[in-house]
Amino acid sequence: MNTDLLRRLCEMPGVPGHEERVRDLITSEVECLFESVETDPMGTLLCRRDATKKDAPKIMLLCHMDEIGFLVSHIDKNGFLYVLPVGGFDPRNLFSRRVLVCTDQGDFKGVMNPGGKPVHISSPEDRKKIPEVGEFFIDLGMGKAAHDIVKVGDYVVMDEPFLEMGDKFVSKALDNRIACWLGIEAIRALGDKGRGAEIHVAFTTQEEVGLRGARTSAYAIKPDIGLGIDVTLSCDTPGIPDKDATTIQGKGFGLHVRDSSFIADKRLVGEIEALAIKKKIPYQRTMLASGGQDGAAAQQAAAGARAVGITVGTRYIHTVTEMIEKDDLHAALDILVAYLGEFQETDQILS
Repeated sequence: MNTDLLRRLCEMPGVPGHEERVRDLITSEVECLFESVETDPMGTLLCRRDATKKDAPKIMLLCHMDEIGFLVSHIDKNGFLYVLPVGGFDPRNLFSRRVLVCTDQGDFKGVMNPGGKPVHISSPEDRKKIPEVGEFFIDLGMGKAAHDIVKVGDYVVMDEPFLEMGDKFVSKALDNRIACWLGIEAIRALGDKGRGAEIHVAFTTQEEVGLRGARTSAYAIKPDIGLGIDVTLSCDTPGIPDKDATTIQGKGFGLHVRDSSFIADKRLVGEIEALAIKKKIPYQRTMLASGGQDGAAAQQAAAGARAVGITVGTRYIHTVTEMIEKDDLHAALDILVAYLGEFQETDQILS
C-alpha cells in the first residue's frame, strides 16, 4: 500500500476553490497513467484513459480534492483573523486547534479559539455555552503585522499530521484524499486491463460546498457510468445505536446505495455486489439519511448516467481525527480494479 502518497495527499492544504496544490501533487503522480490530463475552468483535473475500440462505454470516477476549511473574512485592528467556513463544521470540534493560514506570502501557523473567558475566570454558565463558528478567531502571534501578510479570502486548514495507529490511518482530510488516492492507485494497479472502456478519473473541486466541480465535469464528459468515490460514516463507536452506525470498520468497502443527493442505480449495485462476492472482496451496503457525494452529479449530468458510490467507512468525519481501517481502503481499491478490469473487448457488464 502506497502509504507515503496518502500521507502527502492528506497533509497538503486545499479547501473548496483553493485546490491547486492538491491538483499539482496529483498531476505529478498521474502523468504516465493517462492519455490526456487537463484542468477545466472550475479547477477540476480531468484524466482520460483511452479504450481500444470506438464507441466504448464511458466510466467516470469522481474523486473530490477539497477538504473542509475556512476563508478569512475579517482582520481586526489587532491582527486577529475571523473566518467563514467552507464545508460543514461542528463547533465542538474547533476548540484550541492549531491551524495553517495559507497566503500568497506563504503558510503561517496559528491557533484557533473562541472569544470569551478562559476556564480560570469563567462561570459555570459560561462553560456550558458552545460558541458558533463565527465566534472563533485565529491568532498568528504577530499582532498588527498580520495586516501586511493576510488578505480577506486567504484560506485556513487544520494543522495536524497524518498518523498510522495499528490497523488504522488517522488524519485530517481523509475526506476525501482517500478518493484521490484510490483514483490514482486503481489506474496504476489496472495496468493494461480495462481497455474495453474509456475511463475518466475526475479529481473534482468544491464538493464540500455543493458538488460544484463534479457537476461541470460530468456535464462535459457525459459518462455512461459514474462511480462516486468518497468516505462515508462509520459510527461504530460508543454512544451511537447500531441502526445509525452506517458502516462497521473492518467489514469492507461501502457499496453506497442512497443519500440525500442520489439513489444509486439498482442494477449497477447488483453488478458490483456480485463481483465483490465472486472475488471475495469484503463489502457492506451503505445508506445515509442526509449528505451528498459526487456520484449524484454524474447521475444527473446531461442525459443522465447509471451511478453508484464506492466508499470507505470513516470515524469522526469532519474532524482532525478522521480514522479509517487499512483493510477497508484496500477492499475499495480491489473492487475498483476488479470492476474496471471487467471491461475488455466486450461490454458484457452493461448488457
